[in-house]
Amino acid sequence: MCFFLIFRGKYATVCRAVHKKTGVHYAAKFVKKRRRNQDQMKEIIHEIAVLMQCSDTSRVIRLHEVYESTTEMVLVLELAAGGELQHILDMGQCLGEAEARKAMRQILDGVAYLHKRNIAHLDLKPQNLLLAEPNSCDNIKLCDFGISKILEPGIIVREILGTVDYVAPEVLSYEPIQLSTDIWSIGVLAYVLLSGFSPFAADDKQQTFLNISKCDLSFEPEHFEGVSSAAIDFIKTALVVDPRKRPKIKDLFEHPWISLKTSIPGTLNIHATSTETSQPTPKSTPLAQRKSFACLTDGGAPTPTAKSSARTPFCCPDTVNAPPFADSAVHMDI
Repeated sequence: MCFFLIFRGKYATVCRAVHKKTGVHYAAKFVKKRRRNQDQMKEIIHEIAVLMQCSDTSRVIRLHEVYESTTEMVLVLELAAGGELQHILDMGQCLGEAEARKAMRQILDGVAYLHKRNIAHLDLKPQNLLLAEPNSCDNIKLCDFGISKILEPGIIVREILGTVDYVAPEVLSYEPIQLSTDIWSIGVLAYVLLSGFSPFAADDKQQTFLNISKCDLSFEPEHFEGVSSAAIDFIKTALVVDPRKRPKIKDLFEHPWISLKTSIPGTLNIHATSTETSQPTPKSTPLAQRKSFACLTDGGAPTPTAKSSARTPFCCPDTVNAPPFADSAVHMDI
């Protein structure tokens, strides 16, 4: 194969790989076996095992081959030519409601596949949602299963992991991780896709965690103009603090906003607004300045340079300098 660099990080590198004989393009993820003098083979093998379990669905990025050297593992993955859904948010935009609904249906489809196999993704976010084709959300794929968990019956898993803005309250309180932990992230995703903002982010991690724990949620009219009451209700339905009271994936499929039969165009229209004009009632006190997220296990969110009560567009510091619709088939928190 020939390799062309896409992204280089501290612990891993992603390259576009071209098969010399067939000309087929793939994404090759080079992962170092050791990080900070710690053996990472268990985590790498786990991700490979999950991807192999998901080989019969189009909603999960496909693993084609695995190679090993003395220092690293190489995962040869399906190439998603449209890049990360995150890039749309990096441009300070959000999806129109019809496009957001289409995206959420596919995300639910992928998560339903995982949950049937007792797999919790635990890091659902726009960076880990890939577009098969540029400028189209007709075919969205889930990727990056590095912190996913296979929840065996009778085994309790407690661990602090995830991405700050998307992490569920039970993770912060060190309660058992459940499949419903993903449901919380789905609610945050819907909010972000519809508004372009994170619902809980504040000027520092501590305030963000407090907002999450209290489900301190608001729907400012200027950011949800034209968004239907059904969409607002979908978000509220998923964002329930008690994981035992959250809906299951099948319940979200049956929610009126998702099950609504409507014609949805196939091309992204990031400036579009829905004709479903029922307005939500905003909270009187807006949340603090919206800041981009960071991995909980990587030191948390960046420190802002100034305090402000104004909301700023939701973007990711890890990808904001990347070209729109980059060729990466997998995003890595590295």
